[in-house]
Amino acid sequence: MIKKPEGNAIVYCQGAFNTPNGKTAHGLVRFTNRYKVLAVIDSRYAGKDAGEVLDGKPNGIPVVPSIHDAMRLAWNSEFPATHLVIGLAPDGGRVGPEVKADVILAITEGLHVVSGLHDFLSDDPKIASAAQKEGVMIRDVRKPPARDSLHFFSGKIEDVRALKIALLGTDSAVGKRTTAWILVHALNALGVKTELVGTGQTAWMQGARYGIIMDSLVNDFVSGEIEHAVHSAWRDGGADVIVIEGQGSLMNPAYPGGFEILAAGRPDIVVLQHAPARKEYDGFPGYPIHPLQRQIQAIEVLSDRKVQAITINHEEMSREQTLAACESIQKDLGLPVFDVLLQGAEGLAKVIMEYRK
Repeated sequence: MIKKPEGNAIVYCQGAFNTPNGKTAHGLVRFTNRYKVLAVIDSRYAGKDAGEVLDGKPNGIPVVPSIHDAMRLAWNSEFPATHLVIGLAPDGGRVGPEVKADVILAITEGLHVVSGLHDFLSDDPKIASAAQKEGVMIRDVRKPPARDSLHFFSGKIEDVRALKIALLGTDSAVGKRTTAWILVHALNALGVKTELVGTGQTAWMQGARYGIIMDSLVNDFVSGEIEHAVHSAWRDGGADVIVIEGQGSLMNPAYPGGFEILAAGRPDIVVLQHAPARKEYDGFPGYPIHPLQRQIQAIEVLSDRKVQAITINHEEMSREQTLAACESIQKDLGLPVFDVLLQGAEGLAKVIMEYRK
């Protein structure tokens, strides 16, 4: 159990906020138990409200142009900044020298640094030296755990009596984790004990009690770690419903996540997140996204479980276009379709409750 919050965070997302490469920052702006978010850094949206930029709903988190501005803001508030959290999620998890220079600047301001990059900041000699000098911590949450702490698949997943929902997607950076959290909160509000099993660094930063960071693991242990996290959420967390966050998509050429979630998590049902306006896989021009029906077929063949609902990411779509897309997909597939950011999660939660009966 984490202490809530662990600290007061400035989220660094220079040049990437409100883009797919800023999805870690987006998650923290929308919800986190682990940190109190003070500000987001991105000079392109300086002066705006982060919630307004993302979802059209102000949430009191300002966007500022630089670390100096964020520190000045914190000094003038009742919450002193304690952490710089890297909100960038670039392809391959690597960043350039300008980001590392800003990290060193934050360290000299006395901030601990939390990063979900594959580019481990604690391995950079200049950053490590600065952190040692200032007495601050660098936490690279994607560093592989010790192998003697990992679990191999055992079959104990069959003991789990909670309803298991896999929230998969038709692409990477398509909103799976956001929809998963919104569904978890909606079910808990209905009095159904629900836990999220996170599978990426952002869910960890948001304070998920159970989960793994899938792409930090040696492949032999991925299935076992998924199984262990789901089993722990049921056994230790007392969950009646467990929502498993998807990774990538089954057919994304670079991030073909989801296979181990279906095989080891053994979900009872699948909810599939989709962005109707997105024509090509995230970051890969020339690779068209496979049709929604084909992706559903792939999931159902692999898992022997049904996709029970479609959830929508409304990027590049107006409200009217989004509602029309929901209606069209529902008519074509005969499945309930929801945009939980636009409409709330009550309808999706009702589908889950009916299935639970």
